[in-house]
Amino acid sequence: MDLDPVMLSRIQFGFVISFHIIFPAFTIGLAAWLATIEGARLATGNALYRRVFDFWLPIFAVSFGMGVVTGIVMAFQFGTNWGVLAVKTGPIQGPLLGYEAFTAFMLEATFFGVMLLGRDRVSPRLYFFSCCMVSLGTMFSSFWILANNSWMQVPLGHAIVNDKIVPTDWMQIVLGPVQMVRWPHMLLAALLTSAMCVSSTGAWYLLRRVHFDEGRMMLHWGLGLAAVLIPVQMFFGHLAGEYVLKHQPAKFAAIEARWKNEQPASEVLIAFPDEANERNLYAISIPKLGSFIASGNFTSAERGLESFPREDRPPVLIPFFAFRLMVGMGLVMLAVSWLGNYLRWRGRLESSRWFLWCTFASFPTGFVAILTGWYTAEVGRQPWVVYGLLRTKDAITPSLTAGDVLTSLIVYVVVYWLFVSFGIYYIYKLLREGPHAKTQATGNVTGSRPLAVAARTDVMGPAGPGAKR
Repeated sequence: MDLDPVMLSRIQFGFVISFHIIFPAFTIGLAAWLATIEGARLATGNALYRRVFDFWLPIFAVSFGMGVVTGIVMAFQFGTNWGVLAVKTGPIQGPLLGYEAFTAFMLEATFFGVMLLGRDRVSPRLYFFSCCMVSLGTMFSSFWILANNSWMQVPLGHAIVNDKIVPTDWMQIVLGPVQMVRWPHMLLAALLTSAMCVSSTGAWYLLRRVHFDEGRMMLHWGLGLAAVLIPVQMFFGHLAGEYVLKHQPAKFAAIEARWKNEQPASEVLIAFPDEANERNLYAISIPKLGSFIASGNFTSAERGLESFPREDRPPVLIPFFAFRLMVGMGLVMLAVSWLGNYLRWRGRLESSRWFLWCTFASFPTGFVAILTGWYTAEVGRQPWVVYGLLRTKDAITPSLTAGDVLTSLIVYVVVYWLFVSFGIYYIYKLLREGPHAKTQATGNVTGSRPLAVAARTDVMGPAGPGAKR
């Protein structure tokens, strides 16, 4: 069997970026969480905030380190596997990736050193400032990455000179309308991922009947943040769908598994797309809803894949299922966060063990949503690596052979399996051990209260059963 170096290079890049993206997605939100609780500790002097901060800081450090390492490997592939892409788009992608490195390694790494080692060496206000700078650094880093990717999705502000794509309007490239939708969408996804991880960790401690105060705080804060952010995320998701419909109609048709032009268009909820015969098997659909989702009315005509040449059509199976998984994870986060806050309002959150199990089980929802959203965007962009300008098959390094890529892919799989396994195992050990109960000079809490006492005072209220909260 002949192996295709283009397909192998795509698989390798997809494998590497799938491992990489979960770490920035986690650390962006976790950095904001650490800055927030450090600010709360500085304002109130409550030792509980210090214990929670000290617990999450090493988890952040390990995740940050794994994100840096996997990100460097990912960048190498532009030179090893995608040489034509690097040459043709270097005048645009080079500066964008350089700005990302500057904000990531200069801003994040500088203040992260203070954050990790400077608690007793700098003033409390400077320490809090360092936490905020690390959080801003992670967000700035994601901004440049999304600016680069958004330009590849919808190229703006460029010209072609001597067979190279050169910038003509940096404002359009960096602050174009597509970037201003996709970056907040990604940023909110990262914050939601961390919120669900924090709340599920809190639920886990309550289920195990350990670290009650810390677990209760994580559960309340995490669910509260998720409940506020998920409707905003859905709004930006709708805006992202509008840009896809306008600029990448073939991708939109693939996501919908819409083979024929329809008026009005139905919405396929679930099916098994049969690409060979251009049909959907076992489809469950709702008439006219597809027109309403796409154009805001129930009678509009919507384009199907038949409107596009076969060589310009993306694969259907992966975008179709990935998009539905992403939406499904969003609905799970919506249900868990809103129901949790309802139970909190009723004073039954910590005592509802069935809900604590649901919250604990929801910890991967953010990661799954980010990965499937990324697959929807990237696979749906095919056969273009720079949409409308450079095809994926033309962007690969000319001298690259299938053997070269297969060898490096096997090495990546083995090394990543070892490296990431040890990192995740260490994070699990930190989570399993939980926050340390120790006296803090800035507060009057010396440790977690016994569960029985905490249950009486925190679940039923300070005055016991029947007291108004």
